[in-house]
Amino acid sequence: MKIFKQLYDWVLSWSESRWGWVALFLFALFEASWFPLPPDILLIALCLGATKKSFRFAAICLLGSVIGAVLAYGIGFFLWQNTAGEYTAIAHFFFNHVFSEESFANIQRLYDKYNFWIVYTAGFTPLPFKLFTVSAGVFNIDFLMFTLASAVARSMRFFLIAWLIWKFGAPIKSFIDKYFNLLATLLTVMLVGFTMLAFYLIGDSGAATESVVPAIEEVAPAEVPAADTMVPESDTLALCDVTDL
Repeated sequence: MKIFKQLYDWVLSWSESRWGWVALFLFALFEASWFPLPPDILLIALCLGATKKSFRFAAICLLGSVIGAVLAYGIGFFLWQNTAGEYTAIAHFFFNHVFSEESFANIQRLYDKYNFWIVYTAGFTPLPFKLFTVSAGVFNIDFLMFTLASAVARSMRFFLIAWLIWKFGAPIKSFIDKYFNLLATLLTVMLVGFTMLAFYLIGDSGAATESVVPAIEEVAPAEVPAADTMVPESDTLALCDVTDL
């Protein structure tokens, strides 16, 4: 734990440097694949130091994070396995220092089930974003969908932080430190929940519409008697009872 505290203090120290925005971009870039601390630490400090530049810092953080996500996707897609299908040295480095092999093995099931939403959720909530960015490349997730989900989730996260500091200033810092992860989780659950409800209602409406429209039954044409079974006109007249006429 001590090493993480030292790392935290080192990241935070960049807020006092003129190159703080460069450090923010790089931390966001590396955090998307392997860096253990989120860029929010430095983002909050920079926004507090220059509130009017909060949205500029959020944009820098977003750019670095999305580029980092694309690079992480490339690591998974190109460098994770050799031609024999075996894990490379890079993959073993990640398993030993970034995330566990067990966690990685469980991700494909989530991708198969949730697709866009699992990338979005990892990008916005406290879930380890790097685990999902790298595995997306390994499992060949649709690249455009992955990039879009990453951009949407990361922009919502970083710009929400920037807006809170721009709006409320320093007093909001303790709230962000203590409750932001919970707030992000709740917002994600609400967004996903409302979206699923909308799809459900749309699906039901479509089914209901189909049930209202009656099915048109095809009426078979009347069968025409075969020529050999038709009664000749002369026989028909013979069969008529003319006594009543």
